[in-house]
Amino acid sequence: MSQLTSAFNHLLRPIFCPPKRIPTTATSTIPRSLLRQPPQIRSIGFKMATVEPPASTDALPVMAADTVNGITPVVNGAEKWKPKFVDIGINLTDPVYTGLYHGTQRHQNDLPAVVQRAIDIGCEKLIVTGSDLEHSQTAVRLAEEFPNTIYATIGVHPCNAQSLGPKTLSSLTTLAQTSIKAGHGVAFGEIGLDYDRIELCPKDIQLQAFEQQLSLAVDLQLPLFLHSRAAHSDFLRLLSEHENKLPKRGVVHSFTGSLEEMQELVARGWHIGVNGCSLKTEENCAVVKEIPLDKLHLETDGPWCEIRPAHASSAILNKMRENLGFASKPKGKAVGKGGKVEEVEEDTGTGWGGWNSVKKEKWVEGAVIKGRNESCFIGRVAWAVAGIKGLSVQEVAAAAWENSVAMFGLGVDLDEERVREKDISLENGVERLKVSYGVPE
Repeated sequence: MSQLTSAFNHLLRPIFCPPKRIPTTATSTIPRSLLRQPPQIRSIGFKMATVEPPASTDALPVMAADTVNGITPVVNGAEKWKPKFVDIGINLTDPVYTGLYHGTQRHQNDLPAVVQRAIDIGCEKLIVTGSDLEHSQTAVRLAEEFPNTIYATIGVHPCNAQSLGPKTLSSLTTLAQTSIKAGHGVAFGEIGLDYDRIELCPKDIQLQAFEQQLSLAVDLQLPLFLHSRAAHSDFLRLLSEHENKLPKRGVVHSFTGSLEEMQELVARGWHIGVNGCSLKTEENCAVVKEIPLDKLHLETDGPWCEIRPAHASSAILNKMRENLGFASKPKGKAVGKGGKVEEVEEDTGTGWGGWNSVKKEKWVEGAVIKGRNESCFIGRVAWAVAGIKGLSVQEVAAAAWENSVAMFGLGVDLDEERVREKDISLENGVERLKVSYGVPE
């Protein structure tokens, strides 16, 4: 056995010691991790620059499997990356996922398809946001309906704080306790402060509700799912009064604050959630660029907060698509003068996804609704963050997965997962060796 091990380790050198055939024009300024899957993108400010792929993939180093996000077995001598995501904030309790828009039924309930699309793209875990007692109850029911995939937060959003009377607070406490025991409730929230919309709920009521729910969170010992808009001073003050009794901390989701506000939160141990609303402007992107990787979480906040064409992050994604050779393909023929053809996006298999996109009135099975954000689009958030930070999407997805699983649990044992994926890495190495040395099956 020792001789076999020695021989195997010798043969592994071509795998773990990459050949010196990487294009020299990129190595001085681009991290080596960015050279793993051509072409890769890096950010210079917010103007995207590309690393041109070599003429042959033979010039690329063959890397071991990622120890967090698994890589599927070798296909034609090349590894195929399989992403894993947690959408830490998705509002599946919104009636649009059942086809109901502003009280009108536009199409049939397609919630199961929404969940399946997320799974298909690699979004294995969805945390459904509770924004008041009723929506928290619905979130828990969805977690029961989709076990090991959907989880729930329980709490009252600051814009709904007027509903938090003694009876509601008691019911919320009971719901949280029972859902924790059942393994469905994984966070307390969405709670916090929103001074941008005090017309929906006065500031004093928001403050009182936030304080009450922070006290309840201390009793429950759940991580927090937090909301803060134009209220950083009061928000941080109240968090600081309770943080010593909240060792699990939590995530300030859909973050749109300043660089200084983000740094102050991170310094106190709080994590940051990023979605399309966090990526609107160059100022937003500058903040995202500085979020420490070990404090980063990804989310969609659907049905809202999609990445829109006017967003700064959209230009980054378009540049990535261009360099990946990945663009919308026309389907069918244009109708009438100046008519537009339906566009169908191709799936690169790297967390991007591809579906027909239609208006809600023209819904067909398998299509996504224009303007209705879903968890299946979380890969786009990961790609945008990767472009902004100058990292590979694999690094961003892996870090966010670990952060979210470590904070919320989600039925995943990270230690067991690492062992399993090291085994996969070893199996991939053996397969590569067989191919390289002509070993028969």
